[in-house]
Amino acid sequence: MSEQRTNHMEYIAGMEVLESDVLDQVISRMEAYDPNQYTAADVRRALNHDSRTIEDFAALLSPAATPFLEEMAQLAKKETEKRFGNSIYMFTPLYIANYCENYCIYCGFNCHNKIRRAKLNAEQMEKEMQAIAETGLEEVLILTGESRKMSDVKYIGEACKIARKYFKAVGLEVYPMNSDEYEYIHQCGADFVTVFQETYNSDKYETLHLAGHKRVFPYRLNAQERALKGGMRGVGFAALLGLADFRKDAFATGVHAYLLQRKYPHAEIAFSCPRLRPIINNDKINPKDVHEPQLLQVMTAYRLFMPFASITISTRERAGFRDNVVGLAATKISAGVSTGIGGHLEEAEEQGDRQFEIADGRSVEEVYEAIKSRGLQPVMNDYIYV
Repeated sequence: MSEQRTNHMEYIAGMEVLESDVLDQVISRMEAYDPNQYTAADVRRALNHDSRTIEDFAALLSPAATPFLEEMAQLAKKETEKRFGNSIYMFTPLYIANYCENYCIYCGFNCHNKIRRAKLNAEQMEKEMQAIAETGLEEVLILTGESRKMSDVKYIGEACKIARKYFKAVGLEVYPMNSDEYEYIHQCGADFVTVFQETYNSDKYETLHLAGHKRVFPYRLNAQERALKGGMRGVGFAALLGLADFRKDAFATGVHAYLLQRKYPHAEIAFSCPRLRPIINNDKINPKDVHEPQLLQVMTAYRLFMPFASITISTRERAGFRDNVVGLAATKISAGVSTGIGGHLEEAEEQGDRQFEIADGRSVEEVYEAIKSRGLQPVMNDYIYV
């Protein structure tokens, strides 16, 4: 492996280098952030503000905010209702390939993990997407492992073209690309791009990403900006909570999104809040000190800081937690999920192994009914091209 241990802060040939100061701003603010310096008075001040500054956001993520969690949840609920009404948007992910060239020690797809590898061809993608569309869903999130060799830009573009026949909104969670590649993918039908930074702590990042393009920290961090330059209408942000200090990672995620929103005011901003989950051949992986109350704190802090942002709650979390958090802070929920390759056709087995174990295996119909039972309105699509 040693020959692949490139400097994680240096770009590899072919990677687009942006003239942007966003990375430096995010990292400098995160490094200066000490969650333990905040007091109850700081939290109270943040809660009393109608719109919240980065400093307010920092206080809401601090340990001092723990006793205020119920109040934060109620305020978040008000903000969510004000901006989104009682609508909860539904989607499902479709994994089309699990080949990966990265060695990320916490991920089931990592190139050294002995799993069944697979990728769907165009005909298989079409069948999977037909099956998903028949559930009534109008939004799909296309995912691959991070292998340019096995899932090149053209392959992902073809998946987007097929998806556009069946869905009104098409999202991508694939390897980071250059802005001209994002432009091509956007022309093929993709609307938005999500990239998990995993952790914004570059030293920790280096120890977790041992090989592959993903090892290059700045290229990954600037992916959302390149996607916006490529014409995408929305970008999603996330840290994988539990890899490093979750408060500092959540703070950096929020600041990153905030700075890009200021720089690209038209951009739709979305947050995901994933916690570590067990993977194939390693059931010891867990989110350490990030329990459900801490996860709720992060989600409500995002909502109070960036009230217009979409917040997704994934099937990494158990059904009861997901049902409670929709309408409080979350505005988007996945349903009918398989993290294996394929897996949406009843007569067919998943063709490749899963990226991680999910905690909520309910069908689209079951999640739909659970949302309605809370007096909320499940919505299959929030965007129409005219």
